[in-house]
Amino acid sequence: MRHSHFLCNFAPSYCNGKRDDLKQNLSFITINSMKRTLLTIMLGCMLTTIAAQQSKYRLPVSEASEQMQTGKYSPTWESLRTHETPTWFRDAKFGIWAHWGPQCVEGSGDWMARSMYMEGSREYKWHTEHYGHPSEVGFKDILPLFKAEHWNPEQLVERYKRCGAQYFFVLGNHHDNYDLWDSKYQPWNSKNIGPKRDILGEWAQAARKAGLPLGISFHADHAWTWYEPSQRYDLTGEKAGIYYDGNLTKDDGKGKWWEGMDPQQLYQQQHPMSQGSWDNSRIHSQWDWSSGACPPSQAFVDNFYNRTLDAINRYNPDLIYFDVTVLPFYPLSDCGLKIATHLYNKNPRGIVFGKILSDEQREALTWDVERGAPNEIIDEPWQTCNCIGGWHYNTSIYERDGYKSAATVVKQLVDIVSKNGNLLLSIPLRADGTYDEKEAAILDDLEAWMTVNGESIFGTRPWKRFGEGPVAEEDIKINAQGFNDGKFANMDWRDIRFNQTERHLYVTSMGWPPASAIDGKTARQLVVKTLARGNKDFRKKISSVYLLGYGKLKARQTDEGLVINLPEPCNKIAPVLRINK
Repeated sequence: MRHSHFLCNFAPSYCNGKRDDLKQNLSFITINSMKRTLLTIMLGCMLTTIAAQQSKYRLPVSEASEQMQTGKYSPTWESLRTHETPTWFRDAKFGIWAHWGPQCVEGSGDWMARSMYMEGSREYKWHTEHYGHPSEVGFKDILPLFKAEHWNPEQLVERYKRCGAQYFFVLGNHHDNYDLWDSKYQPWNSKNIGPKRDILGEWAQAARKAGLPLGISFHADHAWTWYEPSQRYDLTGEKAGIYYDGNLTKDDGKGKWWEGMDPQQLYQQQHPMSQGSWDNSRIHSQWDWSSGACPPSQAFVDNFYNRTLDAINRYNPDLIYFDVTVLPFYPLSDCGLKIATHLYNKNPRGIVFGKILSDEQREALTWDVERGAPNEIIDEPWQTCNCIGGWHYNTSIYERDGYKSAATVVKQLVDIVSKNGNLLLSIPLRADGTYDEKEAAILDDLEAWMTVNGESIFGTRPWKRFGEGPVAEEDIKINAQGFNDGKFANMDWRDIRFNQTERHLYVTSMGWPPASAIDGKTARQLVVKTLARGNKDFRKKISSVYLLGYGKLKARQTDEGLVINLPEPCNKIAPVLRINK
């Protein structure tokens, strides 16, 4: 058995794709020498151009099994930059994500299929105590326990739609490399193992019945480095030195439940470990395949490409999401560019999300910010992906009441929309396909607010200013993919956000002002400084506003701002004022 602590050398055999020699027999051409010379020059230029394009990528993806859809777009940044994010997405503003799969079985939270191989971690201890040592019971052995026995996709999607979801996202695969459909190219899938159901297919059917655009997220391109801890072994204790099951092969399955299947098609660990792989946090600096990450094989890149096109062709999503820097395997491969091109040519209303994008790349893809937001209006439409808890179901979050409240969700949604963004929100499901009672209460509160105030969200556009107040005035930076949503967690009634339609300006206070004595009466006074008398952004005089869910209220403009005395709260979260333009 090989020693799994070897570092990865950046060998040319990993890095260079095979380039086919292009040959052309011109013997049949009976033209004068000048024409032959000109044709030779033209062919030489063509060969040079093709070679230059191929040499840009160390691992140019093969289309031998799945052909990229041809059409208006080609797999170059120059071509994809001509694609515009469609209007339907700008109008939608809010989607819900079923980020759900076999990593929910143990209830240990996101990345548990990696962390269970980290000796001494919380996930390792839980797995070892309740399921067995990872040298004997690995993540592959958890897959059959993913039953989805109470899962009703149609009821769930309808529930999400009542909460205001205008599009619906599902997990196609995660870094655990298990496909949640009847995959042609990955036998470790939900039809073969676990629920014995085409999870993705049933989600897609439910979304179409509800009239919601479908999104699919694909994360398996990082299984190559993400699963590297499965090559390890305990450093201490009675099982010290015994390798975990990430080193197993098909030959090891004789007499086991998985006999005939190859664990390497799941774990993808027949390669040296990345530099510093025993440092559990090192993977984050290697997410873009730099800093000593062991580069993937040509076969692995091709397999991910084939699986992704298989799902796109079967289920016809309107949106696809990658949990990567820019695109899958970029800049090692053109795999991601070809997938994006395939979707754009196949579905003109399609959207492809990417993270940590340059200005040029944001013209070709729709920028996704994970668990955070910029603190300014962004010209191009963008999206925040966030979750009320962990990305995979986490029992400890439930037990300590750690979910985001509906109020927090609404405030972040309003803030994001004021800056030209959308919110994609994950509601974690348990392994049986249900959400818990605390999540149900959050959905109830979210539905109540959205039912009354949704007009201030859907179909709106940013105003001249996105907002005012303490948080709006802070210099809040994006951290890598995002990860700054804690900076927005404490917005209160002093923080106000704006957005608009052609007819109305919407003003949302991030909470109800406290009651105070005003002119001998108790009132909840709101002062909108931006709309003070004589302001340059809204020149029309304002004498009244409409409080959604309540009715018309008097207002007066002073040098300090637009002053409104609000009634007692008519919803649990935030008042929304509508002003005629």
